[in-house]
Amino acid sequence: MTKHMTGTRGPGSRERASSEDSAAKTCDGSSSACWRRPGRTCLTGRQRLIAFLLLATGFMLSVDFSILNVALPQVGAAVGLELSTLPWVATAYALPAAGFTLLFGRIADLLGRRRLFLTGIALIALSSVVGGLATSPALLLVARALQGFATAIATPASLSLLITSFSDETQRARVLGLNGALLSGGFTVGALVGGTLVGALGWRWAFLINVPVAVLILIVTPFLVRASSAPAGVALDVPGAVTVTLGLLAFAFGITNKNPYALIGGLSLLVMFWRIELAAKAPLVALSILSRPTVKWGNIAGLIVFTMEPALIYLMTLYLQDVLHFSPLITGLIFGAPGLAAVAAGVVASRFIARYGTRNVLTVGLLAQAAFTAPLILLGTGVGWLGLLMPALFLGFFGHVTAIVSFMVTATTGLPDTEQGLATGLASMTQQIGITIGIPILGAIAASQASLLSGIHLALTVNVLLTVSAVALIWTGLRPRADLAAADERLLQRVASRA
Repeated sequence: MTKHMTGTRGPGSRERASSEDSAAKTCDGSSSACWRRPGRTCLTGRQRLIAFLLLATGFMLSVDFSILNVALPQVGAAVGLELSTLPWVATAYALPAAGFTLLFGRIADLLGRRRLFLTGIALIALSSVVGGLATSPALLLVARALQGFATAIATPASLSLLITSFSDETQRARVLGLNGALLSGGFTVGALVGGTLVGALGWRWAFLINVPVAVLILIVTPFLVRASSAPAGVALDVPGAVTVTLGLLAFAFGITNKNPYALIGGLSLLVMFWRIELAAKAPLVALSILSRPTVKWGNIAGLIVFTMEPALIYLMTLYLQDVLHFSPLITGLIFGAPGLAAVAAGVVASRFIARYGTRNVLTVGLLAQAAFTAPLILLGTGVGWLGLLMPALFLGFFGHVTAIVSFMVTATTGLPDTEQGLATGLASMTQQIGITIGIPILGAIAASQASLLSGIHLALTVNVLLTVSAVALIWTGLRPRADLAAADERLLQRVASRA
């Protein structure tokens, strides 16, 4: 153990103590490691490098996801996947990514976040090599499943490291804003360059491009991110881990494959998990964390954000390619402009949160997402409708990413560092489940109509109604309480002192 001021650090506190040490200083304008504004909390050189490393990791994963979407037709043709089974390339990834995220978020708290982060990145590199060399459908799907598994390991650990590296709340909101911006920017960059990359180098590079980036991350991380020790006397809740993982896997499988038996089985296992956690001495999920309105309603908001907007992108892709008959490259270019709005939102969202509070920014962001989806219900078959589509996507993406940043800040606010892995695991799980279920649900609604365009109109109507209904519940659930008011007041005071 090492001494810190007048106290002593216990096991598992090294990451937190490091962040508190660096964040405890205030900037006097004399240090090049700090932002040059007197009175502002220092951002050290190490913190900048850690932020760059972890944000770049998220950017890599989001770019890879959208590049592979562009490459799917070529991938399927190359390995012999029929059109009817092509969605399994996405499903094989989504199932483990959604099912194991919560488990590995907790394991990161127990065994060390850096260790889990490095394990996930190493598995990403390995699975990308397997996918890049695949010559059969089975090997390709195994590679995608391993990528999803690696994402479930790396994502909550990465977010936990990012959050615990910045104990100052305004810094934390700022880096989460950049994280949202880079995630959206990654989807945009992937859509824009994916067609060119695949066309020039072949579909295998949709996988292989990850390998050098992952190797670089593996080399750099041990020099920047300090390891943490496991808390003493804490064991993993095995019954809880088994039931929640199988329950989430069955639930996601039931949704994506329209299988009612899997859906019912998954829900039953999740109910069993809840009962196990109530009786467990060392539960996987301390259910008291869900009694915090910020965690509960923040994750409900995140589920709406990630269910509705990716489904909107899917529906608009169908509209552009199957109704207006644009090529994938032109479709990617059309999504490029809204992607710029998403990047801008990620940069400024933290300032909105600091000024207006998480509750206001989260609900307004969701309302903007719904408000600018609503005009798309009017889309017709002429190219002239792009005049409505592009501004609506631009403004809607701005609201969408603002809501993403607010969701992450809300769902991880006011928690001790020992629960950050669990909180970010919950948030990551919410994100993965939303992405997993949104497209199948709204896609099925769109396919239920006689014509594709009328189906898209119906699915967009459901999208808007569900989002607006959820906003009313979230606004009520996050109504001011003493703990929420105190958190928002701290942010407002910081902004006022630096104005």
